[in-house]
Amino acid sequence: MPMVGLAKSERVAQALEREIRTGSVTHGDQLNSENMLMQRFDVSRNTVRRGLQILASRGLIATRTGIGSFVTYQGATLDDTQGWSVALSQGPGRLITQLLDLRRGECARTDAFLTSQGLNAFGDYLCIDRLRSDEASQEGVSLEYSRLPWRDALEDVLVDGLIEDSLNKTLSAKGLSLASGNETAGVLAHLGAEDAALMKRPTGAAMLHLRRLTKAEDGSLLEYVESILDPDRFGLRVDF
Repeated sequence: MPMVGLAKSERVAQALEREIRTGSVTHGDQLNSENMLMQRFDVSRNTVRRGLQILASRGLIATRTGIGSFVTYQGATLDDTQGWSVALSQGPGRLITQLLDLRRGECARTDAFLTSQGLNAFGDYLCIDRLRSDEASQEGVSLEYSRLPWRDALEDVLVDGLIEDSLNKTLSAKGLSLASGNETAGVLAHLGAEDAALMKRPTGAAMLHLRRLTKAEDGSLLEYVESILDPDRFGLRVDF
């Protein structure tokens, strides 16, 4: 968001929020004192306090009178190059992974997006549905629908499952590597009743919606995955 025209307190809040969400300061860390923030941003104490109040209203910090402000946001910057299971295991809280479906055939949730990409939405696929939930709250943090065009190399996956619960590792072991792809992220404004029941979340809740399409070296479709993600744990980061 452009900073021009923003109140000074909002500028302070945005700068600190960016540091929190990108992991420069993490859950439990104490922010700099008010005096240090006044010097850093060259603003008054009241401006700093208003900025901290904005962060608190967004659920990012909590202020303890006489002690200071602490980060309460538990999101994390995740590296999914080794697979979601590995990335998520490095985030806050212990997660439970549940395999909802593993089968060969036509898969639901492929039609509109794959058709828009000029691909056959109703072909022969390996369908993998997985749910990852927070062990403490039992709420789902990641609901993933993976669709892979059928290859004979995938035959034993139906019997043996995924290697270490990682699709990336499974594909790599079979000599199938990602060469290119695209990923789109948006907001799922209204979580559907079926997905809400699986994730133990309110119907209509706002979630992060991710679509990822990857291709093999020969240009063929390797995987299409639709993910519904907890916005408190996931976000979009762009380096420039």
